Amino acid sequence: MSEVSIFSVDTLLKYMGNDDKARAMVGKIVADACAPGMQPLLLAGTAIREGRLTDAGKMLHTLRGAIGTLGAKRLVSASLELEQALLGQHTEQIPTLFASVDAEYRLVLHAAENWLRQNAPEQMR
Repeated sequence: MSEVSIFSVDTLLKYMGNDDKARAMVGKIVADACAPGMQPLLLAGTAIREGRLTDAGKMLHTLRGAIGTLGAKRLVSASLELEQALLGQHTEQIPTLFASVDAEYRLVLHAAENWLRQNAPEQMR
């Protein structure tokens, strides 16, 4: 059984031709997806603290969609759990689930930075 991935653009590279041009395009996708850094999660956390659970859920859904293309299956799973808790207003579960999303998102950003350092053209870094 394969390990659920933190970050993997191998499939995306394969579909795009797995050559230098594909690597440059994927590098741009990765850089663009990670450019906001922790800001989306900080905004979602603020919305949660302010009781705007629906807004927080929408923010997390957007983040999940943007980062999901990077093969971040663990983050996608954690975010989906948190989104469902927000939707169901299961406030007792939200802090633990948010901490899990935060940890996974940090791992994705770190892995993406490493991938960019090793694979993307200089102007992408």
